[in-house]
Amino acid sequence: MAASQTEQPTTALADAPPQRPAATAGDVAELLEPLRREILAHCYRMTGSVHDAEDLVQETYLRAWRAYHGFENRSSLRTWVFRIATNACLTHLEGRKRRPLPTGLGAPAADPHERPLPEAGVSWLEPMPDDLLWSQGQPDPAAQAVSRDSVRLAFVAALQHLTAQQRAVLLLRDVLAWRAREVAGALDLTVAGVNSTLQRARARLADVDPEEPPRLPDDERRRALLRAYVAAFEAYDVAAIVDLLAADVVWEMPPYPEWYRGAGAVGTLISRWCPAQRAGDMRMLPTSANGEPVLALYMREDDGVHRAFQLQHVVPTSDGVARVTAFFGPELFAHFALPPELPPR
Repeated sequence: MAASQTEQPTTALADAPPQRPAATAGDVAELLEPLRREILAHCYRMTGSVHDAEDLVQETYLRAWRAYHGFENRSSLRTWVFRIATNACLTHLEGRKRRPLPTGLGAPAADPHERPLPEAGVSWLEPMPDDLLWSQGQPDPAAQAVSRDSVRLAFVAALQHLTAQQRAVLLLRDVLAWRAREVAGALDLTVAGVNSTLQRARARLADVDPEEPPRLPDDERRRALLRAYVAAFEAYDVAAIVDLLAADVVWEMPPYPEWYRGAGAVGTLISRWCPAQRAGDMRMLPTSANGEPVLALYMREDDGVHRAFQLQHVVPTSDGVARVTAFFGPELFAHFALPPELPPR
């Protein structure tokens, strides 16, 4: 009996699976690096903030390192880490309000004759620089894991009308193409709960995300429109700006809660409230965000220096520029690797 008791631990050790070597945080980060842009895009869709998304990528890496000893390859690495990222986002969003654009606040179009006033108490939706999502700064549908439509500004703004759980379910099912039982396991829901949540999320999204306006039929016409738009602003030619806008253009300017509809209304807004006074007061640099063009506007100040003023996310169509979301906040320029001021010409 004593000999048998002595042999049992030896047999148990012999039958035990080999222990996974302890992984360092650097090991896990290197393993996940090929998925980094996808994880960033997912966290951005969930939160609507480039700042929060970058922080949540780091939180995902930290959680993955802590949990790596339990990863037994029962699912793909991609599925495992997106489960971690999604739950990190849900934790982050607890008790937080959604990030809207001005058009998402429910108020009617504003009168451009009245001075717009910023609303500091709202955390606004932020643009996501293309350079953070695609290695060459341009989405290639044939080669890139993050599609342009999945980070389209109007789509991300519409997601903000969903609850955090609805966002998670819709993104996992419709963007990442997970099966319902995978989503249920990731979010601690039943399959029936996932399906009902998805149905509600899709219905709400259809109400707040209208069909994307048609794009220009070719790149050259699109580039020509943007060149003319830049030239009109730099010349401070309000009439030319109005001519380049679609008749029913929508113009919004977070952190200002007001928004405007119609080319004439936008022309009045610019004429009355833009601090520019003459040609040369404004200069623009092209960049891109959310898979669409962005024009960084620098305003000349009293000392003659052009400083960061706003980022205009523009939607060009065959009818002209159909939508402009002008993001104020010089801190956003740093995310686009844009200088805070421009040298003299």
